Amino acid sequence: MLFSDKQEVFAELRSLIYLINTVFRIYYIILLARVLLSWIRPNIVDPNWRQVLKIIYDATEPVLGPIRRLLPMRSIGIDFSPVIAFLILNFLQSFIIKLLINLNMDLGF
Repeated sequence: MLFSDKQEVFAELRSLIYLINTVFRIYYIILLARVLLSWIRPNIVDPNWRQVLKIIYDATEPVLGPIRRLLPMRSIGIDFSPVIAFLILNFLQSFIIKLLINLNMDLGF
């Protein structure tokens, strides 16, 4: 394999890792926004707030909902599902990136 081919593969891998990190970073921000909005309790009568809340809820509930169903936290009164989601997502992000790097090394690039 030519040196320039290896550089191209490495550049593509770096771009893919950057994209993955960016997607996770955006999701972390959305998840943090949901946590902060739960403390603020915005006016849901306002259609603008309602639309923002729906977008944030729709983006985060597929992750938070299953965690809530697995953890019986109702008696405590504190929802720890976002903390667990952050931990799981951080692990998943690291796993995906390390997997890509290892696959790249295994293929000889």
